[in-house]
Amino acid sequence: IWRYSSLHDLRNIAMAITLSALLVPTVMLLWRWGVGVPRSLYVLNPLLLLLFMAGGRMVYRWFKEEWPLHEVRDQGRPVLLLAHDDASLLSLVNAFSRSHNWRCIGILEDRGSAQGRALAGAPVLGRWEDLPAIARRHGVAHVILSDSDIDHTTRRRAYALCESARAKLMLMPQVDDVMSGQVRISAVRDVELDDLLGRDPVDLDNVGIGQLLAGNVVLVTGAGGSIGSELCRQVSRYEPSLLVMLDLNEYALYTIEQEFSRLYPRTPIRCVIADVKDRSRLSQLFERYHPSVVFHAAAYKHVPMMEQENAWAAVANNALGTLRLAEVAGSYGAHKLVFISTDKAVNPTSVMGASKRLAEQVLQLWSQRSGVPTAIVRFGNVLGSTGSVVPKFKEQIARGGPVTVTHPEIRRYFMSVPEAVSLVLQSATMGGSGEIFVLDMGEPVKIVDLARDLIRLSGLTEEQIRLEFTGLRPGEKLYEELLTDSETTMPTRHRKVRIAKPTESPTSQWEQEVLRWLAQQSPVSDVDVRQTLARLLPEYRPYEQAPNVIPLTAAAKA
Repeated sequence: IWRYSSLHDLRNIAMAITLSALLVPTVMLLWRWGVGVPRSLYVLNPLLLLLFMAGGRMVYRWFKEEWPLHEVRDQGRPVLLLAHDDASLLSLVNAFSRSHNWRCIGILEDRGSAQGRALAGAPVLGRWEDLPAIARRHGVAHVILSDSDIDHTTRRRAYALCESARAKLMLMPQVDDVMSGQVRISAVRDVELDDLLGRDPVDLDNVGIGQLLAGNVVLVTGAGGSIGSELCRQVSRYEPSLLVMLDLNEYALYTIEQEFSRLYPRTPIRCVIADVKDRSRLSQLFERYHPSVVFHAAAYKHVPMMEQENAWAAVANNALGTLRLAEVAGSYGAHKLVFISTDKAVNPTSVMGASKRLAEQVLQLWSQRSGVPTAIVRFGNVLGSTGSVVPKFKEQIARGGPVTVTHPEIRRYFMSVPEAVSLVLQSATMGGSGEIFVLDMGEPVKIVDLARDLIRLSGLTEEQIRLEFTGLRPGEKLYEELLTDSETTMPTRHRKVRIAKPTESPTSQWEQEVLRWLAQQSPVSDVDVRQTLARLLPEYRPYEQAPNVIPLTAAAKA
């Protein structure tokens, strides 16, 4: 049992010895047994007792834990530890000392206040800025960041230092898991794009979200997509009585159904294949399950594809489908409708963006008329979503390049899928009358920088994987916006969510014209779609006329 000795045992031993050191001299002096006993013995006796009782346990624990590792400790890969959180350092260094895979050469401290000292046998070699020189001196090719929970700006800084040192940055698992023994040091992972472009952790009102979702029937449209599937995952944490997953894509719905049967077996689900434009099918669904909360994520989102040959399909699915779903949800007494919009709906230059803007305005008018609490959530691109640039870039890198970027100056807002969905759930607890919630997207990112990061994270260089500029595609803008020219924002109780406040609302006459246009059965040409959208949405400017659409020059291509 001595191999489990700890500070608790040392405290108990010290307390017992202290009590003994007080009682023994007292008893001996009172009964005159202490005549001739040197007074120094009263001091030496407890010290020797402490040495042998505590020391014996420490030596035994050291022998049982450290001796088996002494032959393999020097065989692990050398690594430097970038220290950021002092509270976790001791546990991490001790864990490294027991690792067969890694050998901690030393620690680099962010503040540098402990330089020249040692922690659990690992020397503090300098500051973070000394990393290139220290890595070259010790021949270190791997660097591990001690705290994976730090903000993305610090992660980005650590990554840049490792790039200059030609070392590979890796991240620890969650510190709490390491300290509790749930995760081993061997579980360190490579840095991913989310870590560099990721955001600070989101604090949620879990009580409010739980009150909205727990015990209720929840419907998620577009459940097979990136946003829809993550919505299903996060909704399941709040234990709805039933989760209804709707999608038109059979394979996507099958994929998420299989994932839930494997990872979330306790969540009752129903998988429904349906088109959101099909009113009778939606009525059948609501008649059977009576969902209380509806998250509408189903949409056509690919800008160039919706621009040519598919313009009417985009309008019908994104605008008419949203209206049909809202009308059916209202007639069956839904308690909350949440619509997922996009930053491309702001001052749109594409049919896809204009169709989402049209859906926003129609839904706002419907919400005010019907009285059904409605929230519209607007945000930008999400990393790794279906059809986004990240999977495309990864595929191009795997093929050996080139990596194609439309324009060297094109910028986009990015956030991770889990963060976006978390803020959607947070917004769902706030909205009630068709408000447009705008998520804090941070600073826009250059797509060309994104491509370069992915190339480097793949362990390659731009000499090995060539970058190629192809020019903006139909409907694309150089940059996206989160507010129209006529909108301002107001704060909410969550720092990453704001409400867009329009200066004027569409009239009922405008609404009737939109409804008549959407209700027509015959197909509409792409030209007619763009002309009608331009008349209905003054802020819509076809991409050929948009001020932030600049043709790619020969110099830019070079």
